Amino acid sequence: MPASTFDIRNSIRIAGAFIAWVIGSGFATGQEMLRFYASFGLYGYGAVAVNLVGFLGMAYLLMRTGFEHKKEPGFNHFQFFCGQRLGLVYTWLIIATLILLMPVLVAGAGATLYEYYRVPQPLGSAVMTGLLLAAYLMGFERLIQVISSIGPVIIVFSLAIGCGAIAADYGQFSQIESYESALTPYQAAPNWFLSAVLHLSLNFFPPSMYFTRLGVSATSKQELRAGAFLGAFVVILCIAVMTTAILLNGNAAAGLDIPVLYLAQKLHPLLGAAFSITLLLGIFSSSSVMMWSICSRVTCWGKQGNVAFAVAVALFTYVVSLFSFGRLVAVLYPAIGYAGLLFIACVVYKNFKT
Repeated sequence: MPASTFDIRNSIRIAGAFIAWVIGSGFATGQEMLRFYASFGLYGYGAVAVNLVGFLGMAYLLMRTGFEHKKEPGFNHFQFFCGQRLGLVYTWLIIATLILLMPVLVAGAGATLYEYYRVPQPLGSAVMTGLLLAAYLMGFERLIQVISSIGPVIIVFSLAIGCGAIAADYGQFSQIESYESALTPYQAAPNWFLSAVLHLSLNFFPPSMYFTRLGVSATSKQELRAGAFLGAFVVILCIAVMTTAILLNGNAAAGLDIPVLYLAQKLHPLLGAAFSITLLLGIFSSSSVMMWSICSRVTCWGKQGNVAFAVAVALFTYVVSLFSFGRLVAVLYPAIGYAGLLFIACVVYKNFKT
């Protein structure tokens, strides 16, 4: 297909696949909006503005890199951006990072299934782990077909809850500053700017291999650019809306494991059940991408060895997921953000240099 070809359906597919990564359990529950944005009060909007630029830029740069190097077998984007030595460090660090991230999401699935349906948490986590293993064994292209349709559904649901909460509580805008003392203890960083950069790193360092692979799947730069910008803009819009909704309910939402659940139930009790399904879909979409990013790197043992490795990763994920969901988010998410800061800097420097 010619490089100038533009098909809006492919752009929407790319945008949906991008969104599918971002809306994992931390995003869908509202934990990320609480810790990285709303906890800074009105300054949280500064973080949103920073990441409007950051998400648009990083999404396009990573996907474009994949597109431009699609004909290079074994292309390593870490070494391309960071050089041989640091790139090698990140190549191995990313595997450890993703292996630690997956149990956080699966723990969220187990907690959700128990809270709404009284399914024992170990059983709920086991079901989600089994689905992730099955999704990986389907292959990358079929995986993209599945999760690219999930992302937009979750974004629409989250926007509906956020807009509904804002419409119901808009009269409390004058109270936002009084909620800051309740929100401050949940800040992910010492200041709002660093918090924005950490959230940018959290969303682009771990899935960077996946985003470059999305670029490989594009048929033209026009499709890629439209898909990257659409996906990033919709995500930032959702972050802004949900941050506002949490700020308007600062005293009640602060400290909750699932702030969005509180907002949904406040609007209507039936939204709680609907939200639980949405959350599980979000966890599945993000976790399945992580599973692919980890296991697709292991090719030296052949197909059977790769399957055995995938099973081992699934078992590890299940065992660690039995720990507390809220505590795992609070500790691991900021730490992973810090780990990716140098990678983000390398991506920006490489593109300005060239």
